[in-house]
Amino acid sequence: MTLVEYCRIIILPVLAFSVILILVRFFKGPSIADRIVALDLLITTGIGIIGIYTITSGSSTLLDTGMILALIAFLSTVALSYYLERRSKKK
Repeated sequence: MTLVEYCRIIILPVLAFSVILILVRFFKGPSIADRIVALDLLITTGIGIIGIYTITSGSSTLLDTGMILALIAFLSTVALSYYLERRSKKK
């Protein structure tokens, strides 16, 4: 089994199943913090799917997109955490 076959047969379905579970947590999450974590995890899984596509297609054009998504996900998580922290101190 080559790396491309392994990515298509095993890793991609696992990532697709994890997207379904993450979406359930995102819509069902009881608090805003749960939804923020689920959204961050969804973006991280999307970066994994972009990586799998890059491996299977053999082109590295989407790697820049994955890096930008990772940066945006990190900064948005930090900003929303800062907002939640400030909001809880005001109460």
